[in-house]
Amino acid sequence: MKQQLLIEQLTPSESSIIEESSQDGKNIWLSGVFMQADIKNRNGRNYPLAEISGAVTEAQLRIQECNGIFGELDHPQTLTINSDRISHVITELRMDGTNAVGKAKLLETPMGLIAKELVKSKVRMGVSSRGAGAVNESGGVTGFNFVTVDIVVTPSAPGATPDTIYESLIGSIHGRETLSLAEQVKMDPAAQEYFVKEFHKFLNEGLFSKK
Repeated sequence: MKQQLLIEQLTPSESSIIEESSQDGKNIWLSGVFMQADIKNRNGRNYPLAEISGAVTEAQLRIQECNGIFGELDHPQTLTINSDRISHVITELRMDGTNAVGKAKLLETPMGLIAKELVKSKVRMGVSSRGAGAVNESGGVTGFNFVTVDIVVTPSAPGATPDTIYESLIGSIHGRETLSLAEQVKMDPAAQEYFVKEFHKFLNEGLFSKK
């Protein structure tokens, strides 16, 4: 069977993402369910426990060798991890029953800073696994090759479906300013304060408006 791109999203209620912060508030981690086995998902696909367990084992080796696995904000339709859109690094991944449970640290990258402000703004977070595999006629996945788990932003309003964060940033005035500021604020407290103000202007533009 032919391998294909597989993206599986878990909503906040499914992933049960928990936020953890360091005492100084500079570091933020997100932990929860990253992947699920032996259950038919909303895409009609079912990952056998052996496939998810194997993916977790391989991911653990990658984490050990490279000190983590990078992921992006939103879920790009490609197997490539784009360096300019990296928001977090997965530091832990393990099996808990039929669930793959993980932990990710938000980074001081432009998209990582945006993710941190989204968390601080109480925006609900989900996750989206990314990989490749073959799917049979009944939806069973075989030969699953895990790439990463991305952070997905879920609006609180029922029925609201936002555009991807990156596309919204590029497509709006305050969004472009926010993205530019996020690239410059690392060592400048005044710029960091201004970034937060511009980010909230971006949110108020209607990122999470209904379609």
